[in-house]
Amino acid sequence: MRTTEESEVFDGEASNTSMISGASSPYQPTTEPVHPRNVLGGIRCDLEYLRSHFGILKVVEVVLSLISFICIETIMMCSPCGGVYFFEFVSCSAFVVTGVLLLFFGLNLHINVPQINWSITDLVNTAASTFFFFLSSLVLACINHNTGAEIAAVIFGFLVTSVYGLNTFLAVRRWRRGNGCQGAAQSSEYTRARTASRGEMEARPELA
Repeated sequence: MRTTEESEVFDGEASNTSMISGASSPYQPTTEPVHPRNVLGGIRCDLEYLRSHFGILKVVEVVLSLISFICIETIMMCSPCGGVYFFEFVSCSAFVVTGVLLLFFGLNLHINVPQINWSITDLVNTAASTFFFFLSSLVLACINHNTGAEIAAVIFGFLVTSVYGLNTFLAVRRWRRGNGCQGAAQSSEYTRARTASRGEMEARPELA
């Protein structure tokens, strides 16, 4: 009888010990639900960007580039055709590239690719589009045959050039302001570090 009671006590202590060790074990299975990663979680319509100056300018640039491309495509005969082909290439390229950037910025897709400096990318696109649209519109204006499609293409070409020029000006100002703020922050951090180091030297003269 004594042996049976001792074995029951020993079994009870062993079970209590296992419960305590199990409760404190770091390898307990988690009870929190595992949520699947949403790959499209970063995609959302950024209305704030679309209502900003850059968003509105992007939309206007895409629309005017498309209209310019449509106008140049309606020209049935040309001689010489170099200016027409050049304007066609510029308007199509500007429409595609600016449309892609508008899609990336408007849906916040650019935050998923932090390796690219999107401000510089936007600045390069607007500056290049301003230059090539102006050049192609000027060439087309000099060699056009006064047809309705050519005149419309030239008008919309110079119009979209002015919009791209305004966007370039704002992008350059934003880029300069960003570099200025970054430089000021670095200078402030350096001054704070020098002040903290000087205070530590004054508090501990044996380090001097």
